[in-house]
Amino acid sequence: MSTSYNRILVRSPNWIGDQVLAFPFFYYLRRSFPSAWITVACAPWVESVQYRNLVDEVVVIEKLKHASMIERIKAIESTSLILRYKGPWDLGICLPPSFSSAWIMRRSGVSRRRGYVADFRGFLLNERISAQGTEALHRAEEYLKLLPEEVQIDGPVEDFWGVYPHNPLDEKIPGVLSDFDAEKAWPEARPIEPPSGHYWVIAPGSMAESRRWPVSSFIALARILVKETGWKGVIVGGTAESQIAQELMRDPSLQLSDWTGRGTPSDYWKVFRGAQVSVCNDSGLAHVAALCGSSVEIVWGAGRVAKTQPIGPGKVNITVNPVDCWPCERNQCERREGLKLECLSGLTPERVWQGICSLRSSES
Repeated sequence: MSTSYNRILVRSPNWIGDQVLAFPFFYYLRRSFPSAWITVACAPWVESVQYRNLVDEVVVIEKLKHASMIERIKAIESTSLILRYKGPWDLGICLPPSFSSAWIMRRSGVSRRRGYVADFRGFLLNERISAQGTEALHRAEEYLKLLPEEVQIDGPVEDFWGVYPHNPLDEKIPGVLSDFDAEKAWPEARPIEPPSGHYWVIAPGSMAESRRWPVSSFIALARILVKETGWKGVIVGGTAESQIAQELMRDPSLQLSDWTGRGTPSDYWKVFRGAQVSVCNDSGLAHVAALCGSSVEIVWGAGRVAKTQPIGPGKVNITVNPVDCWPCERNQCERREGLKLECLSGLTPERVWQGICSLRSSES
């Protein structure tokens, strides 16, 4: 017998890529409880990629940079009071494994609080899900396993993750990813109109140095693309990528345009959808591009492909250089000079071009 929920609170992931990987979770949550009022609490930098067609309300959690512990606790308490006022809540699900996400659920007065037992927060949850074995799961599968037991998935949850270069999720759970509609999911976005003619997208940024391909390699790849295709290039990203874009723009023969800092990640959905290919680091924008239907070539650094490879209707090719310490999953490379960031520096522009050619041949 299925349980009915009137009001559901979800603490969404803290990173753009993880939020994109939570799409199947939100898809099944809404489909299983179509009449429930679903509220999402999220960090400000992932607000633009919340699935507004699958939830009813988004509450942004105040994040104070360089704040003291006391100030951070006050901000969390402030959000909890807001959510408590909006309740009562029949069900709460914590997607991040952090202590603070479970604390907000408890302080918001949620009756059923589900989440993985991690970060010493088990006493804050009354539906504790064991994290044992989740290291072997793709992150999107981790999120699916947090859904209540009464939720029915169309197909086996286990073993639907493929090995790069292609992720066959939609073959195992038909229709989920192809149902994604950026215009409906992100109605508050201000879509940036794509350029005319054939073009490719460059997303050269990433939060971690161990996931950023050298700018010189992007420049060399741009030379190959101009020679082989004649395509124009569009550089995308936030204001943090503006300096990288300036370096890429120094050579006018590369036919590049700097579109960094023009909007939020969701504002770029038309640009991604219309591109011949998007070349990205292992970053949040790589996930956005794949979900929006772009063919995506990813220059992959220290991350674990099987854990966080993008999902989406867009085809994905991942190019790796598996040195002896790969994948370390660290944000900063700890190898000595001469071997530092070898997993990225060893990826040649020619190999990445081969990956692009592989993507294009699979589409013809």
